[in-house]
Amino acid sequence: MVKDTSSLLYNSRVVLRRLMSAQAQRRGKRAIEVLKKLVRRRLMYHSYSMQVHGYISSATSSGRVSFTLVHGYHGSFSLRHWLEQSDWLPTLEATLALDEESVRRVGDDTVGGPAVSRQLRLIRILMRDLLIGVNYLHSHGLAHTELRLENVHISPVDRHIKVGILGNAADFYEDGSNASTLDNNIRRREMMIAFDMRCVGFMMAKMVMRELMDPSVFTKFKSFLTKGNDPSCLREFLLQILNKNSTFRNAGLQILDRNWGAGWNLLSLLLATKPSKRISCLDALRHPFLCGPRWKVVPSMDIIRWGLGSTAVRISEEYIYGQPQRRRLAHFIELMEMLNSHSRPKNWLEFLPGKWRLLYCTGRHIGLTLRQPPTRVLVGDVHLTISRSSKLNTALSFASDVDFRVMLGQNWPHDKTGVNGKMQVNSSFRLTAGRRLYLKEEKTTGQFPWSPNTHDSLAQKLAGKKWRKVIPFEEFPMSLPVAKLGSSDIEVTLNLGDPLNKDVSVAGNVVQEVRVQVPPEMFDLTKLVCGTYVDSRLLVLRGVNGSALLFTRSCDAVNLR
Repeated sequence: MVKDTSSLLYNSRVVLRRLMSAQAQRRGKRAIEVLKKLVRRRLMYHSYSMQVHGYISSATSSGRVSFTLVHGYHGSFSLRHWLEQSDWLPTLEATLALDEESVRRVGDDTVGGPAVSRQLRLIRILMRDLLIGVNYLHSHGLAHTELRLENVHISPVDRHIKVGILGNAADFYEDGSNASTLDNNIRRREMMIAFDMRCVGFMMAKMVMRELMDPSVFTKFKSFLTKGNDPSCLREFLLQILNKNSTFRNAGLQILDRNWGAGWNLLSLLLATKPSKRISCLDALRHPFLCGPRWKVVPSMDIIRWGLGSTAVRISEEYIYGQPQRRRLAHFIELMEMLNSHSRPKNWLEFLPGKWRLLYCTGRHIGLTLRQPPTRVLVGDVHLTISRSSKLNTALSFASDVDFRVMLGQNWPHDKTGVNGKMQVNSSFRLTAGRRLYLKEEKTTGQFPWSPNTHDSLAQKLAGKKWRKVIPFEEFPMSLPVAKLGSSDIEVTLNLGDPLNKDVSVAGNVVQEVRVQVPPEMFDLTKLVCGTYVDSRLLVLRGVNGSALLFTRSCDAVNLR
């Protein structure tokens, strides 16, 4: 407590941080330099930084120089400390004194509610405050370089996030600020901003998914990214590594799934593999995930595509395929196809290679419940692995893998044990440009009065106000560009973990039963005729009978352990 009445800090608390090592003293002196840079906007500096007031330097008896940094005392702990508390949510709400006025700052109009809603509201407040503070540094030509939960504090006095004493802040431009030097340092500036945004992404991931506070789980999470995997596939990966019986009840997954998966989109932009693709602070502040329901945010086309895909994935995960769900899924898939931004063959050749997991097929669905097949087979995951043999041509290799289990005995509805097996179908394709035609049929009362008019039905759905602003067509087109797939012969391989018996016909029954349950296009790959939608996360292929197969890019969590 400062007791000198002549001091500007009279009657205020400060921290005297004695810096012993040469590195610590260097950082302390750097904090003084940063203070001189940011003093022009003192209000912002006081709001988002741990205020550095000065230093005390004196020689010790041993001849060494003692360096003591004087900075503000905020009476609080680091954000990591708060998140590690068992009652962190009500404690932080009380620390920030959340009321209707404070939640209006993030576009909300309520307080309280379910725990998931309260956590989302708190994350919006913390993330927006953090991004404003980081943007304040970036706008003054500084990068933080050490954004971590343990370096960020929350002040109960002014209820702002403090981004540290900035002793490790780095300048964007090393050699002055003349025009030629600025041109030479553009790349350095972009890389430093991108590094800070990646750190913000890691902080957001830990705030939302408390499971990542466990070092072993976070190591897997970080390994997934460092191996070059696309962050847009994080959801598929985290569903494999997060414990279904987590003490946190997977609240983070629920938060990120809300609002058409907007949270996953923001997280993927913050952690983008290429630094040039990472979102900036200002754009992140305008992102729908950080804007409450009171704020009307006009989403970009990329976010609309993301939302359509995320909704289709969520519906497909419900496994309740009544007619309303089937119609909605088919409708979302058609919208995705219309908004496909990667229609050229070179785009397909870039995105197609990889392993894809089948989520849904708009064709027929046949299970075990109402049939009496000679062999009971429970089908598991169905994958499609696409590889490109050479970058000099458009030849592709398709491999369909169907995991299944042959259930023995009559008690199969309750006992799912049995012999595991795998069926693989291989074929080669050549990709070319093509178009998908929407036939406009005349109204007739002929032999097939029930035949759907695809063009008119889809055009009618998109004519409403809800989709009129989204669809980039003045008039519904008669055709859309697709990637045409030309196939060759197929090769089928069946593997069983244990022999069922010596009768070959049993293996034939297994193959036949797998054929009945999986989409015909996954057994006979030659029935795949075109690709209608692709991005880094989702894939839609069409069969010869018009059925659409929706895939998500698969990530093998086993290889990251």
